[in-house]
Amino acid sequence: MTSYRELIKKTQQYLPADKIAVIESAYDFALKAHEGQSRASGEPYIEHPLQTALILAELQLDANSIAAALLHDIPENCGIPVTDIQAAFGDEVAKLVDGVTKLGKLSLPGEAVAATSNQVENLRKMLVAMAEDLRVVFIKLADRLHNMRTLQALSPERQHRIAQETLEIYAPLSHRLGIWELKWQLEDLSFRYLEPEKYKKVARLVAARRAQRERLITEVKQKLEAEFEKVGLKAEISGRPKHIYSIYQKMEKYSALGKTFDDIHDLLALRVLVATVQDCYSAVGVIHSLWHPLPGDFDDYIANPKQNGYQSLHTIVMYQGTSLEMQIRTHGMHHTSEYGVAAHWRYKEGDHKDIQFEERISWLRQLIEWHRELAGAEEFLESVKTDIFIDQVFVYTPKGEIKDLPKGATPLDFAYRIHTELGHRCIGAKVNGSLMSLNYQLKNGDIVEIMSSKGDRAPSRDWLNPQLGYVNTSHAREKIRQWFRKQERAENIEHGREVLDKEMRRLGIKLTEREELAKMFNYENVDDFLAAIGYGGVSTHQIAAKLTTQPETPRVVSGPVLPQQSVLSVKVLGVGDMVANLAQCCRPVPGDDIIGYVTRNRGVSIHRRDCYNIINEDEKERLVLVEWGESDALYPVNIHVESWDRVGLMRDITTIVAEEKLNITAASSVSHDDHTVSEYFTLGTKDLAQLSRLLGKIEGVRGVISVTRAGDESTTKSRPLT
Repeated sequence: MTSYRELIKKTQQYLPADKIAVIESAYDFALKAHEGQSRASGEPYIEHPLQTALILAELQLDANSIAAALLHDIPENCGIPVTDIQAAFGDEVAKLVDGVTKLGKLSLPGEAVAATSNQVENLRKMLVAMAEDLRVVFIKLADRLHNMRTLQALSPERQHRIAQETLEIYAPLSHRLGIWELKWQLEDLSFRYLEPEKYKKVARLVAARRAQRERLITEVKQKLEAEFEKVGLKAEISGRPKHIYSIYQKMEKYSALGKTFDDIHDLLALRVLVATVQDCYSAVGVIHSLWHPLPGDFDDYIANPKQNGYQSLHTIVMYQGTSLEMQIRTHGMHHTSEYGVAAHWRYKEGDHKDIQFEERISWLRQLIEWHRELAGAEEFLESVKTDIFIDQVFVYTPKGEIKDLPKGATPLDFAYRIHTELGHRCIGAKVNGSLMSLNYQLKNGDIVEIMSSKGDRAPSRDWLNPQLGYVNTSHAREKIRQWFRKQERAENIEHGREVLDKEMRRLGIKLTEREELAKMFNYENVDDFLAAIGYGGVSTHQIAAKLTTQPETPRVVSGPVLPQQSVLSVKVLGVGDMVANLAQCCRPVPGDDIIGYVTRNRGVSIHRRDCYNIINEDEKERLVLVEWGESDALYPVNIHVESWDRVGLMRDITTIVAEEKLNITAASSVSHDDHTVSEYFTLGTKDLAQLSRLLGKIEGVRGVISVTRAGDESTTKSRPLT
């Protein structure tokens, strides 16, 4: 078989003969076990473990890893127990196979809200497996990559589910481990199945510019090679391809700024490989002498490596009016950038440990300790997404110790990372010697000094408000929740009741049955639910999101949708196809409890159930149940802001609305003699969750006294429902 011969050829390049014999024996064992089995594509099943092993051979992993890759599907697919593998290949291979089998059940839903205890346990197993032996995860990543390469044989539903899981878990995990070669392939393949039309569009745009890119890269290479030769610098120069998904992400970012694909000038990239670290800095000097570097676009990841081990010099220069990105690194650094921690794998023999390798995964062991404290499924899954699967920033203590935090972390997150008590007693922070707010988002290289009270001090409940942005790591959030959880239950219940009532009033929702909402969050006891709100276990944003997505409550609206948005589909239950319009008297938004009213000549009018016109309607037989289909449409809603009058108030509010990517369609204000002002806005929103987030942010604007969803005309009968 061609694949098998290729595997042996690759492994012979770096493994001794006795190790090759282990791989050959594992292949024979797997071939016999999978005899007669086929994949969904129709090819012999043995091709899958072979291709998985080939991917690991490209990473130059050890013989036991490759043997385990060949054997990894046998316990689950062939009915052969792990003990048989243990007897044939030893404890180490058997442990790797068992670990991969357990990870095979891993699954993470899109928003990680409705996770089962089984999914949470699988995620915990993944973290433990990573901490004990990273080779388990290497095998699983290779397994997933080959599955993605052959995904076309599955049904569209399974394609979408597997691609979504790959983009949310496996690609970020590859990034966290620094395995770029796997990361970009997993991202591109996932994007291809999740957004096929967008994938094709980006691919066409990139292909159209290929000739121009190749010409420019050839010119730059020739000029660089000539200059390097003059100074006696030996370098290997090549074009670095930008991958489809990364280009798409940049297009999305540019689109938000009103730019197009034609405005993306850094699609051109060159990689310069040299022999030594000194040569890296010499090469940068030559490059900057040829072309003008862009200010602020030089990054030294050699002196300050990324946590996953990545090292390189990055610079962007202007060449013929085009920005050109360059990466300069040694050959060894390049190997690490492509294969991450896998490139530095040195499995311990006896008492020997690779100290450098141990340091590079210390972040993982620390995360394991923190996650043991998280009992709840939602808290655990939240921590996985925020603390593992997003980019990191690296900041310093005043003594020069480096700390890594998730991107978006604040000084308060930093304080809790140092010590829980320091977080509780934090009263301020200095960043690079200057006082900064506690919700300032830290940047790479920041020096952070925490100011704390000398005596005992309680954390603020505001720190748990996601709209205010004080803490953005699950570790800090859980420590604050733990503190409030220990407080008097009666105090938490009372505070929870105040928070819930305020949120309901702010959103214009009349919720007389708290039991119903408590059950939505799986609380049988209302006091337990209120206490959870009180200590921060349930946030107002979660409440708004739950009201928006609860399936048994009809909730989406139609009617005068904002002009630039798409039209929404509406199901009028028991009536059939009828035109549905949003009632002007109460203007419901997704998340509101709604009902339809059959008019005489305008189809069905959609109202909030607490609308005055509905409550006082005499012809109850004209009321019908309605449900709404999903849509990206925006729905008009009125909000009312009471604040102290000051210069710049309107600007600050409209800036927040713009950051939420919402449109203001009408605005007015009324000044009062007591130096307050009432401001009224009509804007488009997707649902209650977005509205709740927006109102929370506006409430944090300096001088704002209150912000509520305006009652429109729902408290006054404005017109008959004809």
